Amino acid sequence: MSSPHPSDNSSRVNIGALQRRTLFLLFATQVIGGVGVGIGISVGALLAADMGGAGISGLASSAAVIGGALLAIPATRLMRTGGRRPGLVFAYSVGAVGALIVVAGAGSDQIAIVFLGTLLFGGGTAANLQARYTAVDLATPAKRGRQLSLVVWATTIGAVAGPILAPVADRAVRSFGVREYAGPFVFSALAFGLGAVLLAVLLRPDPLLVARGRELRSAPPEPPAPVEPSASDAAVVRPVPSKADEAVAGGGLAAAWRAVSASPRARLGVSAVAVGHLVMVAVMSMTPVHINEGGHAHADVLKIVSIVLSLHIAGMYALSPVMGVLTDRLGRRPVVLIGIALLVAACAVAGSAGHQTVRLSIGLALLGLGWSATMVSGSTLLTEAVDVVVRPAAQGLNDIAMGVAGALAGAMSGLIVALGGYSTLALLAALAVLPLLALALRPTRGQPAAGEPALADGPVPDHEPVPEPVPDDEPEPDAAPRRS
Repeated sequence: MSSPHPSDNSSRVNIGALQRRTLFLLFATQVIGGVGVGIGISVGALLAADMGGAGISGLASSAAVIGGALLAIPATRLMRTGGRRPGLVFAYSVGAVGALIVVAGAGSDQIAIVFLGTLLFGGGTAANLQARYTAVDLATPAKRGRQLSLVVWATTIGAVAGPILAPVADRAVRSFGVREYAGPFVFSALAFGLGAVLLAVLLRPDPLLVARGRELRSAPPEPPAPVEPSASDAAVVRPVPSKADEAVAGGGLAAAWRAVSASPRARLGVSAVAVGHLVMVAVMSMTPVHINEGGHAHADVLKIVSIVLSLHIAGMYALSPVMGVLTDRLGRRPVVLIGIALLVAACAVAGSAGHQTVRLSIGLALLGLGWSATMVSGSTLLTEAVDVVVRPAAQGLNDIAMGVAGALAGAMSGLIVALGGYSTLALLAALAVLPLLALALRPTRGQPAAGEPALADGPVPDHEPVPEPVPDDEPEPDAAPRRS
């Protein structure tokens, strides 16, 4: 017999109330986790440079990016078997341990230990990225883009507050003998730990398990087990694996790869996120270096960098709710095309700006907006393009592709600028979106996930073609099975 997969009593859950509570919790933990990421990332390169020289300072941020991508694998495996809660708690916990390892490595003057810590520190980033998918497990199609973007927007607070709090955090623990630039990682560990505790205690029922339970109940009845005569004429019953069993046994990265490869809409979603991130990281990472080469005084360089990057971060996160609304109203693929146009415009403006601060600021703001458009629309498109059985693994695969693209862009951008200059980098970044443009212009109405309409190309209807959620004061009845 097949063992049923746990669904957190999904048949008796008030879906509307659970979704509101989940969004509120995710918003809070995104702010906390965002502070943890921002406060550590802002000093990671400085700590590495202080210990090993400027030549290896960039390895700290690269290690965090790679760590975030790698840790998405075990995190999504935990989500596949146990729901969102254990995966998110695991990622935040690993990030907290990594932050403490950074502090230990700094105290012992071991740069290799610091890099190991920053690799594990990427768990905080992995948790922040996976949280956006948790926001849409129970969302209706007409609200998926907006609710996903709301969680992305919450990161703005942490991204802005983290660097501001870093000097205060560094001074606060200096009296305990913590090395300069290592103090902020103590507070990163506290933030990640608090996020893990809140999710472990409050993310109940688990939204992914509830969504999986709803889909299993609404699926057609499973066929009876085949019966074959044995040598003794006794009936031999071979159990047929249920979809609940498939969710545990067949929803790994290999299955996710096959599902994404088979769906044009899923391929477009993954490509939009990865290419948008590649272009953003390539141009953004070298902009401070380009500003520094403009002949400004040291104090002026820091001011200009802070202004330009602040506008860039505002473009990435602050307007993500707008991208969510456009994703729901215009459709997923049109917003991918908007993101492509914004990325190309950003490369054109920034690449031709020279050392003009105003034009660089406009270019980097457009770059952030293009990233936001491709991130929100691509993530939403992927979520609804694959079956719930492989959805967590497909989302993890998406974040791995995103991390690899960002790491590749960060590693190559410095070499490109050294050989051809910042304008050449911007030109090549603009050309990198051409394959995504070709993919986005192709018809993408593949087979949707079970119970979901094909929503890639146009506005999303205001109703969901599955049983409506029950009113807030009534439990959800068991859904009647569909008949083919």
